[in-house]
Amino acid sequence: MHQNEFFFFLGFISLILIILFVDLGIFDKHSHKVSFKESLIWTLVWISLALGFFVFLRFEGNLLHGIDSMELLKSKISENAHPIKIDGLDFQQALQKYNANLSLEFITGYLIEYTLSIDNIFVILMIFFSFNVKEIHYKRVLFWGIIGAIVFRFIFIFLSSALIHKFSWMFYIFGFILLYSGIKMFINRNKEEKVDAHHHPIVKFASKYFKVFPRFVGENFFIKKNKHLYLTPLFLVLIIVEFSDIIFAVDSVPAIFSITKDPYIVFFSNIFAILGFRSLFFLIVHVINIFRFLKIGISILLIFIGFKLIFHEWLKEIGFTTQYSLYFVISILIGSILFSILLPKKQEA
Repeated sequence: MHQNEFFFFLGFISLILIILFVDLGIFDKHSHKVSFKESLIWTLVWISLALGFFVFLRFEGNLLHGIDSMELLKSKISENAHPIKIDGLDFQQALQKYNANLSLEFITGYLIEYTLSIDNIFVILMIFFSFNVKEIHYKRVLFWGIIGAIVFRFIFIFLSSALIHKFSWMFYIFGFILLYSGIKMFINRNKEEKVDAHHHPIVKFASKYFKVFPRFVGENFFIKKNKHLYLTPLFLVLIIVEFSDIIFAVDSVPAIFSITKDPYIVFFSNIFAILGFRSLFFLIVHVINIFRFLKIGISILLIFIGFKLIFHEWLKEIGFTTQYSLYFVISILIGSILFSILLPKKQEA
């Protein structure tokens, strides 16, 4: 990590932590059920922040890597396999082209991550239902789940980046994983998924090695009783939610590597999507029965990304740019929503 990258990264993480803890300290003092209006407002706030970062990258993206010479610019384009050519351009023109592509990679990665996270919302909702978690405690669990997700994504993304840069065949491994996930999701799209609260591996493990209190105690993750520290069921729910996010990352992180090999852009697009996950969760909960074709859209998106990773060299040769990926992602997202609205599910008699 170069000095410029370190300070940029440090500043970004500091800003994110400040926003998160302001959210925790000011807006989460009292547990409450999140309304549709509140979730919509916060969803728009997080999306606006992501769009603001997109604009920053569009005009000042070179600051991320401290690019101040044509040699360094060419090095970064080659290192991260950006699909742009700067031959015959002066430094300022080349920089503008680089920044434009960098911002497109970010917003495309962000949209992919945000869209794929919808599937994780259904899983987390099932976890909450299975453990009979009260709606007023959803926000607290999701907040700490987001903190954990940021840490795990950091490790996973930069480890994956190191592997991809060292072993180019990792692209094909990731591609087949996403292809398999997409086909499996499409086949099982109408199957009812269940979470067994009593026989879940994490519940069994915790019950064997730790003291677990038999019931919820408000919003507490731990409780002290008779000089012994107990885990509450709410803490077990948090661990299971965190575990589901790790499994989800196996699909979502490689998906963004299909758009860019720059680990910082992958990380930033992930983080902005994760930050908006909580508000999106509550928004989807309120309209969960409306968007019946979202699962199909997500499965098609995973299949497309899998093919893109497998045939990335061929796509590069025919001039398939980041812009085309962005158009496809937006088309799938809008198409899924429009079909869901135009062809609503018929109510059973």
